[in-house]
Amino acid sequence: MNLSLLVFLLSVSSLSSSSSSSPAKLSFDFYSVSCPDVERHVKDAVKTRAGLDPSVPGKFLRLVFHDCMVEGCDGSILLEGDESERSDPANASLGGFSEVEGIKRLLEIFCPGTVSCADVLALAARDAVEMSTEQYDSFQTGGPSVKIPLGRRDGRVSAVSNVRINMVDTSFTLDQMAQTFSSKGLSVDDLVTLSGAHTIGVAHCSAFSERFKEDSQGKLTLIDPSLNESYAAELRRECPAGASSSTIVSNDPETSHVFDNQYYRNLLVGKGLFQSDSALLSGGRTKEKVELFSNGQESFFQGWGESFVKLTAVDVKTGDEGEIRRSCGSVNG
Repeated sequence: MNLSLLVFLLSVSSLSSSSSSSPAKLSFDFYSVSCPDVERHVKDAVKTRAGLDPSVPGKFLRLVFHDCMVEGCDGSILLEGDESERSDPANASLGGFSEVEGIKRLLEIFCPGTVSCADVLALAARDAVEMSTEQYDSFQTGGPSVKIPLGRRDGRVSAVSNVRINMVDTSFTLDQMAQTFSSKGLSVDDLVTLSGAHTIGVAHCSAFSERFKEDSQGKLTLIDPSLNESYAAELRRECPAGASSSTIVSNDPETSHVFDNQYYRNLLVGKGLFQSDSALLSGGRTKEKVELFSNGQESFFQGWGESFVKLTAVDVKTGDEGEIRRSCGSVNG
């Protein structure tokens, strides 16, 4: 663990030692008495589910991003309902809900009414990144091990009207992304680092189809010149005109199930899948960060640990705020 991450973690942990009159905060020993094996239970469950479906790690990562950027990391993305966050078309392609619910049901057996869905999701996303070849013969994600503080409570509000004003769109410019991240207390460096989540997972064709077009004779024309032409042609083959709306491609065309720094190497040769990926090269500071991470996986992993802890602490609810849901899909009656 590098020094800057250690300092940040200690600052988060110290919040839990404040006087009893202060609001409760996240801490590393939050469940040490009430559910001491919670992290082992979650990790084992994630391993089992990802072993059956290698797309699960990417799903968990997307879920935690979509949760924390809207209403904070409070499990609001997990709530069902016609006007909930899940009902926004931008969230239609999210997955992993049933897997999170399954982990929650397991914890309700061992520690009923104790562990929040928000903590379950944060831990599941953390563990999804950490998986490695030693744990799996069929695939790996191979990311860093990150210790995160716990004690999040579940929110009771999930409104579709809150989604678009808080989420980063794949068509965003660098300035638009930086502004959104800043509103969550996240820096430009966090933006570059957390974009590295696109080293695993998949995307629907509609998320990048506006970056190129094909005429009636089959000639491909780049609308976004930052996109590698041969890569665009490959994407067109995977997403032909008239393809089903459910057609998907890997975010990373090189190592799609491995959590590594390949994403940044892809960016430097014009193989960022989304316009928002390529936009990271449009700023001097962000481009330097991309180049740094492309040349050293260890620096990316260290940065990931710092930024992921910050992401999963955005606007958390603690103490008497929110609740501990019995089911992740609905508030307690």
